[in-house]
Parts: sequence; C-alpha cells; structure tokens
Amino acid sequence: MSLPPSPRPLRGPRRRSLLASAAGAALLVGCTGGSDSDASGTGPSAADRARARAARDSEALAGRYAAVIAAHPGLAERLGPLREEVVRHAEAFGGERVASPGASSGAPSAASASVSPSVSARAAGPAARDAGAVPADEKGALGMLADAERKLADRRAGALLDVPGETARLLASVAAAGAAHVFLLTEGDG
Repeated sequence: MSLPPSPRPLRGPRRRSLLASAAGAALLVGCTGGSDSDASGTGPSAADRARARAARDSEALAGRYAAVIAAHPGLAERLGPLREEVVRHAEAFGGERVASPGASSGAPSAASASVSPSVSARAAGPAARDAGAVPADEKGALGMLADAERKLADRRAGALLDVPGETARLLASVAAAGAAHVFLLTEGDG
C-alpha cells in the first residue's frame, strides 16, 4: 500500500539534510588540528579572532531579530525562541548577553539586568537602529531574517577549515543551528 502524497509542498532542507550536514561538518572538523596561537606568537590566535567575529555576528543577528520583533509584535512568539538561541550562541563565542526586546518594560529580567545600554546598542547594529531596515510585511521580515541566517551559516561553514578543533566544532554546531533557523523561518511559505 502506498502512502498518499503530502497535501502541502515541501520546501527547504529536510531534517535528514540538516542532520547529515551537521554530522558531516562534525566529522570534517574532528580531523582538524593545529595550534590555537598565531605563527608569530604575538597577538590574538586564529581561534580568538574567529570567536570574536562569531560573537559580533551573533550579537548583530540578535539585533536583527529584536528589530523585527519590535516592528512586528505578532511575530514575537515565533521569533523569541530563535532570538534567544542566537543570544546563547553569542555568549558561547564569548560575547555579552543581549537584552530581549521587551525586557525594558515591567520588572527587569535576569537577562536585561546584566546588559549595559552600550552593549545593547552595539549588538542591535544598524538593522535594529534603522526602523526602515525591517520590511513592512511579516513575510518580508521573515525572509530578511532567513537570508541573514543563511548567509551567516554559510560564512561560518566556510571558516571551519581556518580554525582549530574546538572553535571549529562550535562554529559547525552554530552553523547547523543557523541552517535549522532558516528552515523554521521559511516553513509555511508558499
């Protein structure tokens, strides 16, 4: 007996594709070795530079999520968990905690208590400070976030061979999470 075709068209990467790419990335980076310091012994190591850039990138992405949530409050429930995961990624790379968009109203949360205004402003980046950067329609705003997640995941995957083991494993894990975010942001389009 054959199964009837799915009533909705399938789009984007499938769970198997995401898991296979994450597993492949883990195998790839598991073989990388090398020193965490640069050739001259002075200055930050390749791992430190990669972690700092990844933290800044995640902080900027969290700012984009905050801008979209501020412009489209109806998406807050859908985007909140994804934004919180991006904030955790920034922290894992050594970045600072970025306040939630709604943290300033009401009682201060544990997340907002540890964030200075300059960190929030820096993390929000130009996308969050410029209200015109967020598309007026929800579908366009989700597409903007999906595009940002896709580009960042691709850039992180491309950087895997340039960094040592632990940093590469973290980059691979966060790149895979970014690919999953793209799927979740585009799910239901059509």
